[in-house]
Amino acid sequence: MESSSCPSEGRKISRIVVAGAGTMGHSMAERFAQYGYQVTLWNHRQPTLDRARDAIAQDTQTLVDQGDLAAADREALLGRISYTTALAAFGECDLLVENIVENLDAKLDFYRQVSPLVARQAIIATNTSGLSINKLATAVVGPERFLGMHWFNPPAIIPLIEIIRNDATTEEVAQAIYDLSLRIDKKPALVQKDVPGFAANRIQLAVLREACDLVSRGVISADGIDAVMKYGLGFRWAVLGPLETVDFGGLDTFDHIAEYLVPDLCDSHDVPALLQEHYDRGELGVKTGRGLHDYSGDKAQKATAERDQKLLAVYHALYGKGAQE
Repeated sequence: MESSSCPSEGRKISRIVVAGAGTMGHSMAERFAQYGYQVTLWNHRQPTLDRARDAIAQDTQTLVDQGDLAAADREALLGRISYTTALAAFGECDLLVENIVENLDAKLDFYRQVSPLVARQAIIATNTSGLSINKLATAVVGPERFLGMHWFNPPAIIPLIEIIRNDATTEEVAQAIYDLSLRIDKKPALVQKDVPGFAANRIQLAVLREACDLVSRGVISADGIDAVMKYGLGFRWAVLGPLETVDFGGLDTFDHIAEYLVPDLCDSHDVPALLQEHYDRGELGVKTGRGLHDYSGDKAQKATAERDQKLLAVYHALYGKGAQE
């Protein structure tokens, strides 16, 4: 499946319901609508829907101002998105993408209530970042049409979508979501087995464990470890995956390095102490003005803007129209 870069002809998806209108949900709705899909954004609270409508209007106007979207196309895009708190919306879709609060019990309750309302031929997907797809599937009517469709924040920029099968997911359903991801210009990766954290978060936490350990032991500073990733590993990994990197570097070289280095790597099964210490102090990062770095005053807003600007620059360089020609 993953050898194809073009969507195949298969199950038809034209009407999509996105459940949950927060940052991830409204960005998904906008993306689907941008590529011609009729989208209903559902939330159980009307004020959240109102904020989502305003955010989509602002996002799309920014695209117009930047020259990335014509004004007429913006109006057409906005016209393809509807907003509702009514459960009836779930009976009128080809695909439901759930994006409610990241809590197992809440999601199970949601699926028990909503999945019986969704037409049996429709696909149901969850945007959970790590909850078990198999556990969630136990609450879904028709688990064979259920799977994970994991987007990454910021969803308007990060290309990857992880597609995670549960033990009952059919090949047809997995292929349909893989093809849909290609149609909206995303880069899908199929995770064949449901494991905690799927693939991306397992790798991310493995890197974080070693990074926190090195900082905690005074080997390198927090700024230094971020520099190592941004200007070295991350810079290279934007072009080559870790296994491709081994191929280019030589398996003999990496085998010799692994022989002496792997035994010395952090292999703790506890939450990294550095992470736990900041969490216990309520230092949660950008959202609180302090995390492993300082985001006081207007630093959080500036850091977020700089992040998005750089991510867009990388995206356009690697995957934009000029890069594809």
